[in-house]
Amino acid sequence: MLRHLDIRDMLLIDRLELDFQPGLNVLTGETGAGKSILLDCLGFVLGWRGRAELVRAGASQGEVTAVFDLPSGHPARALLLEAGIPAADELILRRVNAQDGRKTGFINDRRVSGEVLRGLSETLVELHGQHDDRGLLNPRGHRLLLDAFAGLDLAKIREAWAVWRKARGALDLAHAELAAAKGEEEFLRHAVAELDKLAPQPGEEAELDIRRRAMQGAERIRGDVARALQALGPDGAEGAMLDAGRWLDAAAERAEGLLEAPAAALQRALIELGEAVSGVESALETMDFDPRDLEQTEERLFALRALARKHDVLADELAGLADGLRARLGQIDAGEGDLARLTEGMARAEAAYRAEAAALTEARATAAKRLDAAMAAELAPLKMERAVFETRLSEAEPGPEGRDNVAFTVATNPGAPSGPLDRIASGGELSRFLLALKVCLARGNDALVLIFDEIDRGVGGATADAVGRRLARLSEGAQVLVVTHSPQVAALGGNHFRVAKSVENGMTSSRVAALDPDQRLTEIARMLSGEEITPAAIEAARVLLAG
Repeated sequence: MLRHLDIRDMLLIDRLELDFQPGLNVLTGETGAGKSILLDCLGFVLGWRGRAELVRAGASQGEVTAVFDLPSGHPARALLLEAGIPAADELILRRVNAQDGRKTGFINDRRVSGEVLRGLSETLVELHGQHDDRGLLNPRGHRLLLDAFAGLDLAKIREAWAVWRKARGALDLAHAELAAAKGEEEFLRHAVAELDKLAPQPGEEAELDIRRRAMQGAERIRGDVARALQALGPDGAEGAMLDAGRWLDAAAERAEGLLEAPAAALQRALIELGEAVSGVESALETMDFDPRDLEQTEERLFALRALARKHDVLADELAGLADGLRARLGQIDAGEGDLARLTEGMARAEAAYRAEAAALTEARATAAKRLDAAMAAELAPLKMERAVFETRLSEAEPGPEGRDNVAFTVATNPGAPSGPLDRIASGGELSRFLLALKVCLARGNDALVLIFDEIDRGVGGATADAVGRRLARLSEGAQVLVVTHSPQVAALGGNHFRVAKSVENGMTSSRVAALDPDQRLTEIARMLSGEEITPAAIEAARVLLAG
């Protein structure tokens, strides 16, 4: 509910504070008094796009504050939570318009963009007038309105749509992957055969490189090692040292101990020499290899490296590459089976969706008949008993909300062609159609503040009284604000405000005042008789107020 509106230095208003009440609030005043200015200011604080220049002449900035009651469970609370703004029972919207055109918005004193205000406003206020191009006159929203009237829960159809779409996506992806795989099947089979023939192993390149280097090194130094062994062996140092030992042994008996130490040292040297000879022989044996081993090692090493370059991977990655290519071949081999399984799954999902969609269509068709009957009942008291309102369903492309298009059509006279609501009805007729629709569709919806801007224009007498009574009934379940020129409508209001324009010191200003019972009687009499209020008008106003 809109509880309070504070306007400062906006258009013709210097300072205005209004307190609204539940039920039907009516705003009256002479043409040009500034009733539309109130709606402009309310639209401004709600972030709506409107006039470019709003700041009052001579003021540095204009400001509008609107205070709403926000009961628990109100849809606005979810939007506030999404925007990171704490929600409370009181919602304060404030927006400032600088003289240079800059606009700054606040929600509970937290700065927000106009986009956030506009999104929030959709949960707070709904405006209707003769030239309403939103909501009821927007064919794209008719299905939503019918679903709301029927109280339909779309959770099942949305879930079925999501499952079907996922199944279709999986099948399409499988088709694409299989087609791509088949396009490279020849390459895959050749590559796998080539890799399987070589059978590369992780770490093999490093091992082959070490063996190759060892064999290449052995080939270069083996001759030197063999010559060293020959120099150390019996024909070399070992033989000479043995000869020296025999000569020293033969001379030792006559040397009186002088050769014992040298002989012992020579024996030790022979032992060390024997170890050296043994080590060199062992090394030489290790260096002894078949030249064909080097050739084979190099061939395999070079083959590994060439295949790695061909596939633009490291040699150690060839084994993994082979596994991956084999898996892709497996997809081709198993692809037809997968496609059959996915096709069957998609068919089941489609059947489930179509069953839900058919049930939804049937429910909408039933609700459409109930809505048409409800509209007929509402139009008769509005002096449009000959008009025909019809809710038409037609098939649409399947989607998350079914496969139905919904359009509200009207025929204003029997035998006349029917057509879209906003193309067939005249201004006054359109107002009454809109009001009847709103009464049918908004029963029990107290979340929105409903604003009707001169929706009773073009009607009078008993019809205006019927319009007023429909507005009053609508206000039983929601707060309603009505800008009206009809005394019949004004008389049914629970709270009455009068808008007047005055000129002081060459400056034009609009004033809005809440009327007490006597003032209200005078205002309705003015609406009945014009500028001169006659006793007859006073009496007629009293009758209207008495109901």
